[in-house]
Amino acid sequence: MRKSFFIAGLLLAGSNLMAQDWPQVTSEARPGTRWWWLGNAVDAPNLTYNIDEYAKAGMGAVEITPIYGVQGNDANNIEFLSPAWMEMLKHTQAEGKRTGVEVDMNTGTGWPFGGPEVSVEDAATKAIFQTYNVTGGKMIELNIAPKDLKAGSYTQLSRVMAYANGKCLQLTSKVSSGTLQWNAPAGDWKVIVLYIGKTGQMVKRAAPGGEGFVMDHLSKGAVNRYFARFDKAFKNSNTPYPHTFFNDSYEVYGADWTPDFLNQFAKRRGYKLEEHFPEFLDATRPDATRRIVSDYRETISDLLLDNFTAQWSSWAHKHGSITRNQAHGSPANLIDTYASVDIPECEGFGLSQFHIKGLRQDSLTRKNDSDLSMLKYASSAAHITGKTYTSSETFTWLTEHFRTSLSQCKPDMDLMFVSGVNHMFFHGTPYSPKQDEWPGWLFYASINMSPTNSIWRDAPAFFDYITRCQSFLQMGKPDNDFLVYLPVYDMWQEQGGRLLLFTVHGMEKMAPKFIKTIHQISQSGYDVDYISDKYVQSTRFVNGELQTQGGARYKSIIVPAVKLMPAPVLEHLVSLAKQGATIVFMENYPEDVPGFGQLDARRKSFAQIKNQLPQTTSFGNTQISTLQKGRIITGSDYLSALQKCDVQPEEMKLHHGLQCIRRTNDTGHHYFISALQNKGVNDWVTLGISSDNVKSVMLFNPMNGEKGLAQSRTKDGRLQVRLQLQSGESVILQTFIQAVDTPAWAYYQEENFSLSLDHGWTLRFVESKPAIEGTFAIDTPSSWTTLNHPNATITMAIGLYTNNISLPTIPADEWILDLGDLRESAKVRINGQDAGTAWAVPYQLKVGKLLRPGKNLIEVEVTNLPANRIAELDRQGVVWRKFKDANIVDLSYKKKMYADWAPLPSGLNGAVRLIPVKIQ
Repeated sequence: MRKSFFIAGLLLAGSNLMAQDWPQVTSEARPGTRWWWLGNAVDAPNLTYNIDEYAKAGMGAVEITPIYGVQGNDANNIEFLSPAWMEMLKHTQAEGKRTGVEVDMNTGTGWPFGGPEVSVEDAATKAIFQTYNVTGGKMIELNIAPKDLKAGSYTQLSRVMAYANGKCLQLTSKVSSGTLQWNAPAGDWKVIVLYIGKTGQMVKRAAPGGEGFVMDHLSKGAVNRYFARFDKAFKNSNTPYPHTFFNDSYEVYGADWTPDFLNQFAKRRGYKLEEHFPEFLDATRPDATRRIVSDYRETISDLLLDNFTAQWSSWAHKHGSITRNQAHGSPANLIDTYASVDIPECEGFGLSQFHIKGLRQDSLTRKNDSDLSMLKYASSAAHITGKTYTSSETFTWLTEHFRTSLSQCKPDMDLMFVSGVNHMFFHGTPYSPKQDEWPGWLFYASINMSPTNSIWRDAPAFFDYITRCQSFLQMGKPDNDFLVYLPVYDMWQEQGGRLLLFTVHGMEKMAPKFIKTIHQISQSGYDVDYISDKYVQSTRFVNGELQTQGGARYKSIIVPAVKLMPAPVLEHLVSLAKQGATIVFMENYPEDVPGFGQLDARRKSFAQIKNQLPQTTSFGNTQISTLQKGRIITGSDYLSALQKCDVQPEEMKLHHGLQCIRRTNDTGHHYFISALQNKGVNDWVTLGISSDNVKSVMLFNPMNGEKGLAQSRTKDGRLQVRLQLQSGESVILQTFIQAVDTPAWAYYQEENFSLSLDHGWTLRFVESKPAIEGTFAIDTPSSWTTLNHPNATITMAIGLYTNNISLPTIPADEWILDLGDLRESAKVRINGQDAGTAWAVPYQLKVGKLLRPGKNLIEVEVTNLPANRIAELDRQGVVWRKFKDANIVDLSYKKKMYADWAPLPSGLNGAVRLIPVKIQ
């Protein structure tokens, strides 16, 4: 992978250093987007048009994902990977190179991977068990033909097993034409038949040329044969392979088997599963059943990782490409699977409720299932393995179609940043021909981050924000405090059923205690990365810290109330402690080993290792015990236990409610900090890093690019920085090991009065569809939906609010223009000069340098949402839902008309103020 970020140089100036500037912008720092090719009905002129629009707005990458087509447009569809499709890909790559937009592609169409080249034999596979009770002592003639009619001709007989009185017999060879003929010994026998069937799942939302069976992701041969189609298409067309291949969330439903599963199980787990089918299938789930099911789930995980994810990455690397993958939704260990690719990608699904002041909460919203605990799986895998990027499928759903504002996007973007994301991708941007009538081509899920959406006009300001944040978040290395052991064996052994999928929407029920643990640690002022059994065993103790395989360093490992742990993992934890590491066991020591095979021997080994741990009578009180050179901390209260680790918490999280993420760099540390809460902060904040060698601290405002030397001090031996953030605001903080020569950061103190600009406003429309002509003397700054005009409540528009004000002579170091309840974003000019774009709460801009004594012209160009216009199209019966497959659905994935939507307020909604401030 090419080096993709640069630390801006620090120039010597005497004994001081000149100011660190914003890091150099690369395509990876800019936002990317999933680029839906509907029906693959693309053409060269419109590809050029679309990419030019994306590049001008500030996007840095597009990921081509072919999807279902547009109704009545079949003549323009192009078959996926056909010569014509490859020519369009080649043209896109050339245009991407010209504009600086990186071009990635999905290794398939729709999702999951599959298509016309996937034979029935290579299709997603399931196990079909049939059980019969027979009495022996006679010849048995038993019809065991498959009962699963849906499986039809796709079934193959795998095993026929008989069990009685501790005996196990294989009878597979005694079956002919669906009939078992067996001279059964005396006794009551349970006969279990295993057929290998097919799920029948087809590629969901497939594009032309992508229709067909979903492949068997657990089969090495099936996966290898799937990629052969791509090799042929790229070779025959002489098309360069893309920078990155992408795979969406797993979503392979009911695929719980593969033809060689039993052989793989025996090889990996050390015993034959078929000899234990009765226990494996026991619905009462005694201990033996839970253990065997755990072994089954671990084998499924191994096969998915080895045969699909790792093989896919190896195939991509052979062609000079890298891989970006969403592991969630799969049955595999999420940390190991995310870690097996180049760029792990999480997914945000819904709108988080942070109670940010002034942030409009639409009534039509979807709860966010991807909270911090879920988002951190991908970044944890990246951090512990030393990968530069963590990506995100961003804003899969926030609100209903046509109702999502830029201001609603920012908090959930910040949540992803503090979770470790530094290479975001929108979900998504439909390719739409320039000549197509509005609303153009659309995808069934929101949001639509494209030129056909009215929010696109002010989106470049949002893109700049993302780019500034990511330029810092891609710099240096992660610096989280603790590793948290992921209790995957507890989940594998205790959860019911057979196939266990780690889905975004299911983790709350699957791992509620683990989720609570992560939030407790975060609220205690610390940050963590998760670590799996595999990566625990490769972690070393180096120079007083724990160092993972990828080089990331941590203060200690937390084992959170884990019941089951493999003996080699516990042995390595004990070894690390003996070398000098601190290991924290919360609520209990691990109690047992997971799995079924060689259980007695493994338990004996486990007990011997556990006996080396300090004995404690109760975990109720926090205790510190020594283990040779290291320490074992036990307890039940996270705050108390972690405080004993001699790790300074981040006071901004513990006492001020801020959220943050910290990284190291060549000059010290840097933080991304966000006030994702209903209050701001204006206080001295103690940082969790040492004050040793810190000579300067700078603050960077990612909203507008401002930077300056922060007020900092050392108090009680700790480094403190003054932070001033309003609810919803964010900032980047960087420390330096040498003094920095740069202007001071401006801290503001608002005067106890302000100028209310509540009269004298006029309004005209720069753009409006349907049109609204003329100028309106509205006097008060109010929503244009209140105008006495037939189109006022149905237009999608840019309304220009204008006011000529007389500025009194008031001493002020700066003036802030507060636009109040803005619907939904605005470009502002003062006396004809650009004052910036207001797109997120608080809707405030610094305008002091543009104001002058006496008369001043204030112009506010407000852009509203498309909701009012689209609702009117539905009331008029205009057919704009013209897409195949899912077409357009609501938050519940149901068809929905918008004719009943009440008009959303649009424009200014009162309380516009000019606030004089003093710089402190």
